[in-house]
Amino acid sequence: MRPEILNPLFAALTDLKGVGPQLAKPLARLGLETVADALFHLPTGLISRVPLDCLEQGQAGQVVIVEVTAQDYRPGRSPRAPFGVDAVDAAGDHVRLVYFGRTAGLAKKLFPLGEKRRVSGRLDQFGDMWQIVHPDHVSEIGEGAAPIAMQEAVYPLTEGLTNARLSGLMQMALERRPEFQEWITPSMVAGHGWPNWHDAMGRAHQSPHDAPARDRLAYDEIFASQVALMLIRQSLKNRRGRAIMGDGRLVQALQLPFGLTGAQERVGREISVDMARDTPMLRMLQGDVGSGKTLVALRAMLTAVEAGTQAALLAPTEILARQHLASLQSMLAGLPVNIAILTGRDKGKAREATLMGLADGSIHILVGTHAIFQESVQYRDLSLVVVDEQHRFGVAQRLMLTDKAQRPPHLLVMTATPIPRTLLLANHGEMDVSRLDEMPPGRTPVDTRVISIERLDEVADGLARHLQKGEQAYWVCPLVAESEKLDLTAAEDRAEYLRARLGSERVGLVHGKMKGPEKDAVMSRFEAGEIGVLVATTVIEVGVNVPNSSLMVVEHADRFGLAQLHQLRGRVGRGTAKSVCLLLRSQNLSETARERLALMRDTNDGFVIAEKDLELRGGGELLGLKQSGDADYRLSTAEQLQRLLPAAHDDARLFVEQDGGMDGKRGGPVRDCLYLFRRDAAIPLLRSG
Repeated sequence: MRPEILNPLFAALTDLKGVGPQLAKPLARLGLETVADALFHLPTGLISRVPLDCLEQGQAGQVVIVEVTAQDYRPGRSPRAPFGVDAVDAAGDHVRLVYFGRTAGLAKKLFPLGEKRRVSGRLDQFGDMWQIVHPDHVSEIGEGAAPIAMQEAVYPLTEGLTNARLSGLMQMALERRPEFQEWITPSMVAGHGWPNWHDAMGRAHQSPHDAPARDRLAYDEIFASQVALMLIRQSLKNRRGRAIMGDGRLVQALQLPFGLTGAQERVGREISVDMARDTPMLRMLQGDVGSGKTLVALRAMLTAVEAGTQAALLAPTEILARQHLASLQSMLAGLPVNIAILTGRDKGKAREATLMGLADGSIHILVGTHAIFQESVQYRDLSLVVVDEQHRFGVAQRLMLTDKAQRPPHLLVMTATPIPRTLLLANHGEMDVSRLDEMPPGRTPVDTRVISIERLDEVADGLARHLQKGEQAYWVCPLVAESEKLDLTAAEDRAEYLRARLGSERVGLVHGKMKGPEKDAVMSRFEAGEIGVLVATTVIEVGVNVPNSSLMVVEHADRFGLAQLHQLRGRVGRGTAKSVCLLLRSQNLSETARERLALMRDTNDGFVIAEKDLELRGGGELLGLKQSGDADYRLSTAEQLQRLLPAAHDDARLFVEQDGGMDGKRGGPVRDCLYLFRRDAAIPLLRSG
């Protein structure tokens, strides 16, 4: 049960005065649905206004407050033309108040002719005349009239929402904030000079530059996440699982064309030791693209089968699930292991047969998408769950699968997206971590080059020569279809361009909006070598394995994240041919974009890239957090996370291990903190397993 003190913060914004269904729509686009959501939507800037007696005192570019009297309306010559209100100040100087869009009615309502109004906005000159485009505040003059603030916080906005309207809403939200009991230790609060939560929230909304207030709120959010992870770990370790030990007959019978790397052997031992305990394993396997994670996972799953139990492998997309199935089947050739697949697309008799095989134990290993933890899917004896590309799944999704077992199964999560150390602790602090830091023999580094998009025709000519040698290529675009808002080449348009140059039969197209069978057909033809170049969106980011593909072209590479680019580059370099990755950049690059592309060119080490990515992204754009579903850091920037996380981690550990946890003196206040930041959901779920 949520503590009562939090109820005002979890009320819907539509409970606030003046917030109806119409205003709720743009608020929802910003993710603002409750009072707490609004409070966590902090300002990013500050407007300082200059009060003027008359326009003569002002300068172009200033945000001013001035009293004016409307004299005439100036309708536009077309519906799209701006509507103007001609007005004069106290000295008789003229100013035109300009409104774009269909706002004539609003302008007339705000400025009745002959009546004085106080107005604020950016003062500019248009020819010989002063003008203010879309004044941000207009108020009546006289007793009871609302004053215009000399300073006003600036919030991130969306279409249909003004800063003035959002500022007013924020004031109503701030009035609802309660006085919490302190959940941070007094020594830490005093040591940093932090205000209490109530005051910090008020100060943070007054100024984006109030460092103590902002740090206090960021720390609270990070601390809540760390406590949640500690409680999850504690509850998992307290649950009685079972020891799983195989006899080695299946693992040793694997016929592999190559030996294990030292890293694979080391990680395999760590997993075996975990599985041999009756405490459920909770381990993350980090490995760069091509480091051999799938083989490590297969050996663990075979250990489960040797012990007479079942294993499940969860993949985020259907393409990746089917790729895993094909890869595992080839490695298991000749072994008495029954492996099956289950995705949302599997229907009818095939699905029924799979469900029966799982229930009676005749299916040893199941590969699939989230469909494998639907209610109708029951296992005879599930002892190991492997989750691939774990950042695509939240804690709740992972644990739904573990609830399918009679006793808590061992859990191995894998990621080919290297996670910076800070974020590993921030988002996966409940897990033990293994790292494959050695590449199998035969994997050659990919030669990465950065090229201007203006050389597109040259790249297409080079692609034609590449195909003539019998090799294949990927061409990745950011969008599926033409967009009016973004000047990026759509995958569909690029496929047409390449078909015209190379021949339609040599170019395939695959993207996330295609139906499953369509995608499978194109991918099958590409894997069989019938298609020379595959034009795609990032649907091919993970899991696609075509060794004959030795060229990757990424269009508008500056629009992709570093982690994404590294994943895409990992699709090539899997065969014996020298592989090249061409990053086509836009003409006007920011300094950050230039630095990111240079890093891609200079290193193939995913872990180096991940650390640099976190450093370069900064300001809240946290790699692997927004996508993860595990934690949503709304108040913490990347810089704050790196700086404050170690202390929050230590404090959370102290709270759980020495202060009595939720039953100790700090338990009540910390409970408020967990519910406030919505970090409470995973705990009952994990304990219920």
